Amino acid sequence: MVIQPAPLQPGDVVGIMCPAGFMPLERTDACVQTLRSWGYEVAIGETLHSHSTNYFSGNDAERASDLQRMLDDDSIRAILFGRGGYGMSRIIDQLDFSRFVENPKWIAGYSDITVILAHLYAKYGIASMHSPMAGAFADQPEDVRFLPSIQQVFSGLSMSYTVEPNALNQLGRGEGPLIGGNLALFTHLIGTESFPNTTGTILFLEDVGEQRYNIDRMLRQLKRGGHLEKLSGLLFGGFTDCKDTERPFGQELPEILQAIVQEYNYPICYDFPVSHTPRNYALKYGVNFQLNVLPDQVILQEATV
Repeated sequence: MVIQPAPLQPGDVVGIMCPAGFMPLERTDACVQTLRSWGYEVAIGETLHSHSTNYFSGNDAERASDLQRMLDDDSIRAILFGRGGYGMSRIIDQLDFSRFVENPKWIAGYSDITVILAHLYAKYGIASMHSPMAGAFADQPEDVRFLPSIQQVFSGLSMSYTVEPNALNQLGRGEGPLIGGNLALFTHLIGTESFPNTTGTILFLEDVGEQRYNIDRMLRQLKRGGHLEKLSGLLFGGFTDCKDTERPFGQELPEILQAIVQEYNYPICYDFPVSHTPRNYALKYGVNFQLNVLPDQVILQEATV
């Protein structure tokens, strides 16, 4: 059974740092204010004071050192990453998780952060949080359902989500560990110790800015490797800002997704609110969930022991 980090208590410290792409320090202001309103203290990492002039929030050694310090600091009870981008796979093998494994804390983020979320589950059996990051708080989404879901996970609540049906949904019921993340990063992990066994899991996938043929290619790579065959359920999130080639690919995105998975008999939900948009629920990565895809609604709820 996966290990869930302990719930946060009032006064606990949440660390914010950037293990990948650069983000200006002022982008954290709204997040810091919100975390304090939830009753937490905040520790800001060195990567958010970075004077980097390139894509990254510091060189590989600087980013790894900043994250390692927060992993090892027992006074920091959760780490909410500032942003993703690219860079986690450049430092994941430099990190020492020995102290973290003895005293796990919530690790939260998405996109490029898929790398460490999958790594913690695959190698150590430790749950984490696939969620909006610190930069998202500055965008003040109109729909306020999503950011508070971070607080709910931090607080140790049993999570449940009910979403609208989609005409493409495949009805059914399944139960298993909830894993996945960004499609490009998830497939990037194949062949490494960070890639989890998908058998019996509920897999969720989302992406942003990809060409349609790339979406098709990555999903077919998962399929050819047998990673879609024995799922307990599948959630397709948002595939936002996806583009077509100058000469059209010939299928709309929903057709691409459906063509690859239509042969499977497990429940499938399309347009689940996990994405590179404000429609992005915090999900407990690696924790057992029940998925029930019904004609009139989809229910994803944390399984009871």
